Amino acid sequence: MDGSDSERTPVTRRAVERIKEMISSGEVGPGQRLPTERDLSARLGVSRSSMREAIRSLTTLGVLEARHGAGVYVTALRPADLLETFSVLAEVSGGETLLEVLQVRRIIEPAATALAAARATDADLERIGALLDRIDGDPATAADTVTADLGFHQAIVAATGNATLAAVNDGLSSRTFNARVWAGHREAGFTDALREDHRRIHEALLARDPEAARAAAAVHVMRVERWLTAELATRESRDR
Repeated sequence: MDGSDSERTPVTRRAVERIKEMISSGEVGPGQRLPTERDLSARLGVSRSSMREAIRSLTTLGVLEARHGAGVYVTALRPADLLETFSVLAEVSGGETLLEVLQVRRIIEPAATALAAARATDADLERIGALLDRIDGDPATAADTVTADLGFHQAIVAATGNATLAAVNDGLSSRTFNARVWAGHREAGFTDALREDHRRIHEALLARDPEAARAAAAVHVMRVERWLTAELATRESRDR
């Protein structure tokens, strides 16, 4: 990186912060058009190249949206959009980082499941039950089981009515890792235990019992966490 680049980076960061301040203060809100790049540069006292980089950065984060021929607009600022880049975390993580992801899930999922037990509508419970019925552990329907498992947990968190929580949960979920979990448990003959975990979570939701739901979700995540810990230890031993 040359000197001009290293000097411009903090300036770009300041420009990013100033635009965020404009949004948080209500000066420009969701769906509204930003002042032009030239006007922003003059107003904030930064070069147009630094302002362009700031806008590009906030566009990548889902805060701004460039509309061809119409300018740059603030997005709807929906949690799912703002946390979209976070959603690759579980998908690309491995080893100890993936274990850390599970540890975060162990904090979040039980609380979310307890909240869902208190807030879920009859329609929510029906949808969750339908997904549970598709989780059978049969090798012939492995792909559908993985899809249903992900959908089961996502539907539970969606039932809380908290869009930010749902977006965070999605970021901690991974179809690839879920497939590994089911394959590993199938190989060890433990798929019935996973299915039982899901059944107990569903029963607690139907009973609208937040504490039972919290406990059932915690047991489930801890089971997966223990499995991953053992798998990582086996891999480390094999690689020595």
